[in-house]
Amino acid sequence: MNQNINNIAVLTSGGDAPGMNACIRAVVRTGIFNGANMFGVKQGYQGLIDDNIIPMDARSVSNIIHLGGTILKTARCKPFMTEEGMQTAYNNLKARNIDGLVVIGGDGTFTGAKIFSEKFGVKVMGVPGTIDNDLFGSDFTLGYDTAMNTVIEAIDKIRDTADAHDRLFFIEVMGRDSGCIALRSGIASGAEAVLLPEKQTSIDELVNQLEIGALTKKSSSIVIVAEGHKAGGAYDIAKKVKERFNHYDTKVTILGHLQRGGSPSSADRILGSRLGFAAVNELFKGTTAAMVGLRGNDVKVTSLDEALTEHSFKLEDDLLEMTKVLSI
Repeated sequence: MNQNINNIAVLTSGGDAPGMNACIRAVVRTGIFNGANMFGVKQGYQGLIDDNIIPMDARSVSNIIHLGGTILKTARCKPFMTEEGMQTAYNNLKARNIDGLVVIGGDGTFTGAKIFSEKFGVKVMGVPGTIDNDLFGSDFTLGYDTAMNTVIEAIDKIRDTADAHDRLFFIEVMGRDSGCIALRSGIASGAEAVLLPEKQTSIDELVNQLEIGALTKKSSSIVIVAEGHKAGGAYDIAKKVKERFNHYDTKVTILGHLQRGGSPSSADRILGSRLGFAAVNELFKGTTAAMVGLRGNDVKVTSLDEALTEHSFKLEDDLLEMTKVLSI
């Protein structure tokens, strides 16, 4: 262990994700177990600038593992991306002799951490926390499993009313640049079609697929739309389809921020605990400017530079093929 690390702070930044509290708990208790003083930063990088930094002990993180959101709150902070903002943040860390920082978030969070580490020599470890599951270096990110379960539960309920009324539902899920949620929820819920940012699906193709379903006497249809699809959001696509295919009564549901909330699944509680534990131990080893992630069933370390520059998550070919084969 690197005994130069005596004081560690943890923050959550960007969008919240279920499992963040489990990770905070693991970070705080792992640090304390190894003799470090622990601090929590409220509202992400904004808290570093505002000096909103609080000491934390083992009881500070009691009874939070089951909670969604983040007890440290989160915020997006443009001032942190300026030289002046980072200098203020660094001064506040140095005033408390904080020599290690764990940041939980997505690519925006890691971009800030990378620059901060390079400019000021701050020892930083990242934990991938985003429901989009779109960070290189980890098979799964914090919050993704819970978000998937939330989406599937909602679709199952919508399917009941769609079937009762011979309806066609367009359901929009989160995923501006990544179709992970849309693809897997489509498979798990038995959707008739899935529209993804990574794969161009024309209105012609979609209408043709829905017409085949109608001819084979499907009583309802569900189309999952990732919010970043190039043809537009669910409302735009539903309007275009309705102009050409009016077999069903057409409805649109936007799941929105419902996908971010809720008690984390067991998978996210365990993932958050594993990655928080690993992040602190890596700091003690002297690792910095890196991210801990899950590959296979092992925790691996990826540099922040690689995590950001290799920012592509390839969707599984078999799942893409299944969206057509299983929807007939």
